[in-house]
Amino acid sequence: MKKTLKQNHPFHLVDQSPWPLVTSFSVFSMLMGTIKWFHLYDNTLFIMGLTLTSLASYQWWRDITREGTYQGHHTLKVVNGLRWGMILFITSEIFFFIAFFWAFFHSSLSPSIELGMNWPPKGIKPFNPLEIPLLNTLILLTSGLTITWSHHSLMENNANQAIQSLFITVFLGFYFTLLQGYEYLEAPFSIADSAYGSTFFMTTGLHGLHVIVGSTFLLICLIRMIKNHFSANHHFGFEAAAWYWHFVDVVWLFLYISIYWWGS
Repeated sequence: MKKTLKQNHPFHLVDQSPWPLVTSFSVFSMLMGTIKWFHLYDNTLFIMGLTLTSLASYQWWRDITREGTYQGHHTLKVVNGLRWGMILFITSEIFFFIAFFWAFFHSSLSPSIELGMNWPPKGIKPFNPLEIPLLNTLILLTSGLTITWSHHSLMENNANQAIQSLFITVFLGFYFTLLQGYEYLEAPFSIADSAYGSTFFMTTGLHGLHVIVGSTFLLICLIRMIKNHFSANHHFGFEAAAWYWHFVDVVWLFLYISIYWWGS
């Protein structure tokens, strides 16, 4: 007769998994592919790394979804640990963005002689903050409202409204990315155009990457919500995605006011 193992603690001892190692090698390949793309104009390694990263991430998320939804490993203690982990992750992201804002204000508040002691530097035509940037601001603010609507609907066991409002949020996230891509294509300056170009594209591009990650995070939550993975008192995966999305919203407000409006 097979003996079953019982644990006398509320913590989750994670099973051995290949995904952390596979994902790290995939991300490394993707970053090396980015360097190769920039220097040799060959994006094959980047595409391979991105594909492997996406596949490994999907299977890693699948395992975590099974642990939390079907196997019951996400106890109150485990969820509390996940909550603090997400808080610390978002805090680290805040300091990451502070570094890029620091670079922007360092150059803009006291432009050097190489910049002509002007900001924006002479010859650079900045974006009109009342055109696409303002539209993108309204899109993200609206998405912040719809994600909050979805969260409250979920807590009130209103599945239809939760799914509908989350779908609107995901749509707005990808619409933002589409508009930012169009803005980049129409940009009258490049990342190589002085400190203005480098700080503009690094900061807005990094935020755009976070929007893509956040939209994907919310899309996974939408699929899980349709499959009834969340309940009114057990939905931390969705809650973490909502926190991340609000963080993206707030960073964009600072970015719009400082770089698009004041910086132009």
